[in-house]
Amino acid sequence: MGINKRDEGKKVNSNINVTPMVDVMLVLLIIFMVITPMLNNKVNVELPQANAAIVMENANKEDAVTVAVTRDGRAFLGADVVPNLDDLGGKISAKLENKTDKHVFLRADIRANYGKVMDVVDQIRTAGVSNLGLLTEKREADDTTAKK
Repeated sequence: MGINKRDEGKKVNSNINVTPMVDVMLVLLIIFMVITPMLNNKVNVELPQANAAIVMENANKEDAVTVAVTRDGRAFLGADVVPNLDDLGGKISAKLENKTDKHVFLRADIRANYGKVMDVVDQIRTAGVSNLGLLTEKREADDTTAKK
């Protein structure tokens, strides 16, 4: 009676194959690179359209002070909800305390109550802000507006 001995244990490769891991990491890197710029505007607001819109590059900076008013009248300072509108001026002045450029950007929804937007503007002015940027979207030129 003969004994058959296999030598398969000697052929085992113990090296780690890193190619699938690199592929997964590259896909994750691309996904994060695409999503990160979209996270800048933390509050979803439908901005009004204007014909003479000017590009404000400072509004996209990370340390820019942005106030948003949603269509239901809630006010946001950055991504934080401001439950009491009377506290907004103090919070804005605290954010602008160590800055030389006291510029605040307002993003108001197109369907927001005009009175609420003006209350927010008043609170921004009480914080000592002299430069207030109202953010809009540039209206696309079409044939109907060009003829008028």
